[in-house]
Amino acid sequence: MKAAVIYSHGELDRIRIEDIAPPPPAPGEVLLRVRSAGLNHLDIWVRKGRKGVVLPMPHILGSDAAGIVEALGPDVGGVKVGDEVIVNPGLSCGRCEYCRRGEQSLCTSFGIVGLSRPGTFAEVVAVPAKNLCAKPPHLPFDEAGAFVLSFVTAWRMLMTRAQLKPGQTLLIHGIGGGVALSTLKLAKLAGAEVIVTSSSDEKLARAKEIGADHTINYKAGDVARTVKEITAGRGVDVVVDTVGAATWPIDFSAVRPGGKIVLCGITTGPEAMTNLRLLYWNQLTIMGSTMGSDENFRQMVIAVAAARMKPVIDSVHPLEDAREAMAKMEAAGQFGKIVLRVSD
Repeated sequence: MKAAVIYSHGELDRIRIEDIAPPPPAPGEVLLRVRSAGLNHLDIWVRKGRKGVVLPMPHILGSDAAGIVEALGPDVGGVKVGDEVIVNPGLSCGRCEYCRRGEQSLCTSFGIVGLSRPGTFAEVVAVPAKNLCAKPPHLPFDEAGAFVLSFVTAWRMLMTRAQLKPGQTLLIHGIGGGVALSTLKLAKLAGAEVIVTSSSDEKLARAKEIGADHTINYKAGDVARTVKEITAGRGVDVVVDTVGAATWPIDFSAVRPGGKIVLCGITTGPEAMTNLRLLYWNQLTIMGSTMGSDENFRQMVIAVAAARMKPVIDSVHPLEDAREAMAKMEAAGQFGKIVLRVSD
């Protein structure tokens, strides 16, 4: 089978498209014929490597996927050959205290497909059967293979961590990426008023078209001051931050007293100064969030299907162009998800 693999960590030139042997399904696993797979920023970090993380090489990249069940391993129930499914990339042990109380993304051995095991940028992938869900019928494969990781991340941030309510105001930094756009769509579904930022007027105009109430070009002015003007001096109820170091100081100036800041990404770096006076004086709540639990995944898929919601797709590329597709994501040139069409 063809797959996008790396033999060592590094830059884009480490990605190879090669023929490798398909994996055998272990007990409780299925073989999935991948039709489409969405790119995520996680793919960049996996390719470049992180201190303390050692991957068996060669390693197949990719976390999101939609496809057709091709074969069943031993002890598999609830799924059959020919089923059209999507993959929940979150991996958990099912035994620790967090798993037992339904908080799989806090599992002591939590992992992600494409990081903790071979990924989805391959014609065939072995995945745990319990991580599969029927593909929402309104989504074609290119869309179904692109939405899960970003939407489940956004769902947990908004619904579980921030407990977003109708009528509340929300600030989203850096509109254009998958998680930011998923957050916008789910926040509008929940009845929130949404402010988004970008350095691109084109991206801001497109965000308006899909529901953003207010837009701010952060190259043209002070984001926190503009947020206060939009909210009549109050500040937003919730800030969703996927950016990290560059936007962290803005969060504390843009959120209202008693408000919430939810962080799920560090694309501009992992370390930032925190204004402790604003933190305690304004009685702010700061929360981290990583992907989602099995129940978050289930609820998100139900909501997406019921609302016939679709991810924003930037572009679709053949598997052979994985390197070029990832280069576009790494340059922040996309608006929406970049998708690899793996097989027909």
